[in-house]
Amino acid sequence: MDRQESSKLNNYGVAAARPLINIVFSWSLEDVLNAHLYRNQVTKIPDTFSTVTSYMKSFIPSLVEETHADLLSSMMNLSQAPTLKILTVQTSKNHGPPKDLFYDVTCVGTYVPQVGDLIALTDIKPKCVDHLNGPRISYLIAYVHRSRDSNLSILSSKHIDTGRYTHIKTDTLFAVYLVNMTTAVRIWKALNLKGANTSLTKNLLQPQANSSQGRNSCSICFDNEKCYLSATFHAMCSDLNDSQKAAVLNCISLSKCNHRNTIKLIWGPPGTGKTKTVGMSLFAMVKLKCRTLTCAPTNIAVLQVTARVLRLVNQSLDYGKYGLGDIILFGNEQRMKIDDHDDLVDVFLDYRTKILAECFAPLSGWKHRLASMIDLLEDPKEKYAVYLREERRRHNEVEEGDNTWMTMLKGVIMSLIKGRNSTSDDDNDLMTFEEFVKEKFDSIGERLKICMVNLYTHLPTSCMSIKVVKDMITALDLLNSCKDLFDEVGFSNERMQLVVQDCVCILRSLRAFSVPILTDEKEIGNFCLENACLICCTVSSSSKLYTKGMKPVEILMVDEAAQLKECESLIPLQLPGLRHAILIGDQRQLPAMVKSKISEKAVFGRSLFERLVQLGHEKLLLNVQYRMHPWISLFPNREFYNHRLLDGSNVNKKSYDKCFLSGKMYGCYSFINIANGKEEFDRGSSQKNMAEVAVVYEIVASLYREFTCTKKKVSVGVISPYKAQVDAIQARVRKYSANSGTSDFALSVRSVDGFQGGEEDVIIISTVRCNENGSVGFLSNRQRANVMLTRARYCLWILGNEPTLVKSGSIWKKVIVDAKKRKCFYNAGEDKDLSQALALALVDSSSFREVDPAEFLSKPLSSLSLTGEPQTPSSSYR
Repeated sequence: MDRQESSKLNNYGVAAARPLINIVFSWSLEDVLNAHLYRNQVTKIPDTFSTVTSYMKSFIPSLVEETHADLLSSMMNLSQAPTLKILTVQTSKNHGPPKDLFYDVTCVGTYVPQVGDLIALTDIKPKCVDHLNGPRISYLIAYVHRSRDSNLSILSSKHIDTGRYTHIKTDTLFAVYLVNMTTAVRIWKALNLKGANTSLTKNLLQPQANSSQGRNSCSICFDNEKCYLSATFHAMCSDLNDSQKAAVLNCISLSKCNHRNTIKLIWGPPGTGKTKTVGMSLFAMVKLKCRTLTCAPTNIAVLQVTARVLRLVNQSLDYGKYGLGDIILFGNEQRMKIDDHDDLVDVFLDYRTKILAECFAPLSGWKHRLASMIDLLEDPKEKYAVYLREERRRHNEVEEGDNTWMTMLKGVIMSLIKGRNSTSDDDNDLMTFEEFVKEKFDSIGERLKICMVNLYTHLPTSCMSIKVVKDMITALDLLNSCKDLFDEVGFSNERMQLVVQDCVCILRSLRAFSVPILTDEKEIGNFCLENACLICCTVSSSSKLYTKGMKPVEILMVDEAAQLKECESLIPLQLPGLRHAILIGDQRQLPAMVKSKISEKAVFGRSLFERLVQLGHEKLLLNVQYRMHPWISLFPNREFYNHRLLDGSNVNKKSYDKCFLSGKMYGCYSFINIANGKEEFDRGSSQKNMAEVAVVYEIVASLYREFTCTKKKVSVGVISPYKAQVDAIQARVRKYSANSGTSDFALSVRSVDGFQGGEEDVIIISTVRCNENGSVGFLSNRQRANVMLTRARYCLWILGNEPTLVKSGSIWKKVIVDAKKRKCFYNAGEDKDLSQALALALVDSSSFREVDPAEFLSKPLSSLSLTGEPQTPSSSYR
């Protein structure tokens, strides 16, 4: 590729990832549908590596296979894919066959393509995969590399006959969303980055050489920062336990350490205050002015951490919101769902760039508003004289140019509105001196005050001294005093003039403060990113910090690091200038999701956190859990954490014993055996169990009835590992979910992945599986089980079929054995309401959805149409 061609591709932002895009373009439709296409080309990713190059290359085959699996998965749901109609297609100015097939497209539809979307172009709206090979267009896909409103720029896999689509004709063309390749593209770039910063990645290749390195802290820096922590953060750290304090101290010890590059691991099991610890550590970094990037796998996780830091920073501010400019949150606005009423809007980059663009505007921003106020207060009579001349000149021009009855009528109406005689002199229409000064002072003053507040809120502290901020706050007070006095005594009053003199004096001093000469919002955004102390974004979005000229980040902190594929962690780990990284997570909870079985077998989903733990890298454990009632934490603490967790003082209090339903079955911890269930597939590979759906419904209904009587606030979570079960439960309890947003009764039904990091007062687990051979599939995954068993605060009720789970020999057998040993095992039939709900579940499924348990209770069982004889435990496997 020659220099000109390379430059052309760089302009479109696809150069570095072009090889991956070319691979995707090379697949025929038959290739895409072949689940075993790369079966013999993907090998297991090693635990150790000899060189950085071999380390990077080890992920590429699995990444390609995962991209293939992602595309294959989307093909299976093509009929539900978002679609839009293409109106015109034209070759772009950078179009260069045979490879650079760039086109500019206009389109219409509800689907709004995003950069990174892979779309299929078809003659018809596809209902199945075969429709991607139309009569006129065979399998044709394109990569969206620019999107603005209804205009797209795409890179196409094949030539498009633009002559047929330059205008709207009978020939139609549709764009169908397939997958978004943004994350895959960013990972590919990270794995193939030329001249990357390898200071940290070199430490990832082999086990640590000795135990002293395992301590992972520079003793000099650690001792110095320990003194600093004691002096500065003692009060704010008073509610941290010893393990949390140690974690914070370890993090901030890195801020001054230039002796070596370090990677630290903080192990945060469920409920141990991980987010609180991360928030305090990041707050310390802000105070130390240490340029830090904090990332997480998802937008939700990023927002949680940012909100925690923001609360701490807001509590420490002395001068309005001065200091928030040191914190930046950036990402996709729609996905982050940040609105003007959200506290996070003050640090959100998109909002900040718009605000600062107004302040930086040369003709209407800070300089103009400041100069206008000074001019008005210094010589108001001259400004009034100019006003009179302009008004009289304008009046004369109107009379000469448009002396009509309409003009006269307009004058009469205006005079009446002002309460004056319509036949009086024209000068009566003019404002008096006092009126003029008040109007100008109010309009200029409001804009100036808003500008000052926006500047000291959104500018980084490195760009605005504390003296300037104090002067601005003084000026704000004086402007408000002027406004109040104006209303009370008028402008010419002696008292008013003294305040005006003070105000002019302070405003003059502010002339020395100048704002950057930037007008483009992208430039302003880069300016904010370059000068911030703390940057918050997803791991994938951190790729945007590879901007030329960007000030280096010193420390990287990755929250939920155990949920990231290792190769994705490499996106921020290679940022220029990065010296240290802190990974926070729990390798015993859910890892990253991998769609491809081939990639999964190659441990593509393994996190860097998990591999470093396997290699013996020391991790600092947060060892006090504050979420779960001791009877809930007992089993996971023993099974997953070897009794290393302590129960916090809060969960050991008598007040933590909360009863939401009467009966021993509904204590703080129980396993409820569903003997007569039946697992079934629901339009795909996902399974459901309608007997468990019925039991969940009855329990939720009982909780809601109890809530309506007691008005005791309660949040309920229902977890199931199977999407079909989640959908079935959501449909069944919809009326209770609808009440969640308007009362103190909150209900959430989600998958295990959806509940990672979440917690509720009451958790109901539906395990679904019920078969004679003890097959439980991915339910046996210990990490998945750990997440499910650790979400509840006060009550955890597990639903499942005892014979199936015991026969599986999985973690769930241990759950049942433990429940029986602790006398927390119950049969659903022991409860009258649950027994009746289970009987109802035997009714034909279509009738079941329409019959309420209350209706069932009023009818004899013989009057209902059953699918067959009532099942016994042994017949439930049929």
